[in-house]
Amino acid sequence: MTFIQLVDYETMRYGEVNRLFDEWLRATQGKRTTTDLMQCQDRDNPNHFVEIVEFPDYNTAMRNSDLLETKQIAERMSQLCSRPTRYVNLEVIRHE
Repeated sequence: MTFIQLVDYETMRYGEVNRLFDEWLRATQGKRTTTDLMQCQDRDNPNHFVEIVEFPDYNTAMRNSDLLETKQIAERMSQLCSRPTRYVNLEVIRHE
């Protein structure tokens, strides 16, 4: 069943975070297991961002999380954020 991970963070350095995201995309080409990725910005708080990451299932998501490149980018990203990153793991139970 489809699995969604929300990556919720705040930063005043979005340009640097976005460059890290581009670096991760290049580094994981052919290895990452995502089926869709969206970066969203909070309209009411311009320093608040949520990434919506879709995977075929939970196990596939965990393989992606276990990639060395994913771990390295997550660590570097945390240094650019103004609070700890929050991860929300969601099983899709209905999709129309």
